[in-house]
Amino acid sequence: MNGDTREISAATPAAGDAGPGPAAVAPQPAAPRTVPPGAPQRPAPSVPVARVPAPPRPQVRVGAQVTAALVALVAAFGVWATYRVFVTTVPGQRLDELARDGALYGQDSLWQVAEPVLDVVSVSFVVLGVGVAMAVALVRRRWVLALQVAVLVGGANLTTQVLKHQLLERPDLMPSVWNTGNTLPSGHTTVAASVSVALLLATPRAWRPVVALAGAAYTGATGVSTLVGQWHRPSDVVAALLVVLAWGALVCATTPASSLDVAPRRRRLPSGEPRRTAFATPGSSVVAGLMLLAATAAGVLAGAGGLRLLEGADVGVSDDVAAYAVGVLGTVAATAVTFALLLLLRQATARPR
Repeated sequence: MNGDTREISAATPAAGDAGPGPAAVAPQPAAPRTVPPGAPQRPAPSVPVARVPAPPRPQVRVGAQVTAALVALVAAFGVWATYRVFVTTVPGQRLDELARDGALYGQDSLWQVAEPVLDVVSVSFVVLGVGVAMAVALVRRRWVLALQVAVLVGGANLTTQVLKHQLLERPDLMPSVWNTGNTLPSGHTTVAASVSVALLLATPRAWRPVVALAGAAYTGATGVSTLVGQWHRPSDVVAALLVVLAWGALVCATTPASSLDVAPRRRRLPSGEPRRTAFATPGSSVVAGLMLLAATAAGVLAGAGGLRLLEGADVGVSDDVAAYAVGVLGTVAATAVTFALLLLLRQATARPR
């Protein structure tokens, strides 16, 4: 070493150290934009709102309506077949007359019950029944249905009167029996059944099984009461029920979209659409099934008894009493079938697709 010593000033920065630079400046917030008075304001940006699609409009079920139309045609054919078998043939007239004679047994006691039932049928009863049915339809805002139930009652009763007094004749096939003229179909039974069916069609969906049961009970009681009083033969009552069945099925076949049932709120989705089970009516199926079961049992017994009478077989009682029982069973069967089918048809055709 040469012995020279060099002092390094402490103020001198070491190599690689940055010297003192300018002072760092903190960012200042932007000044708010002032809008001059009178200047137009910019609208706030719009927020897109999701649109919920409206539920589809209810549509009729064509298959159910076609089925109802076929039932109407079958019922109309049934009226003709009933007349053809029981009025224009000797065996049919004989069976009908035996049933009429059999009504004499126990008539005094039974008439005390039957007469009040028949007294209910009147013009005021028809007006009241149709008025109630129309009022129910109007309250439910089923404008076309209100007209349809009026047409149903009027058409069924007009059909019965025209058939009985204008179109159908009773041939004199049994000289030993006084021919009182044609009495088919029964007017009293037509009135009772048509008013009951009008109420069935106008009533809300949940109440139809109850109305069907009540209507069948009243109509059946009216039909049997006409037999008790010897006002009609069994075939007259069956034909009247078939007339009402034809008109009721025709109304079901022409159900417009405005008359379809609407699901209650508790059975709807948040979107407003009905749930899959919104129109399920197990009660209607049970009631209709029980009535069809009763109709089958009564019909089988009536058919078997009638055949044995025509064959001249021993039935254990006098022929007229047995024929009377056959007539009552036939009335019960026809009543049960009529209301069971119309209940099922109404529930099917009033259900939206």
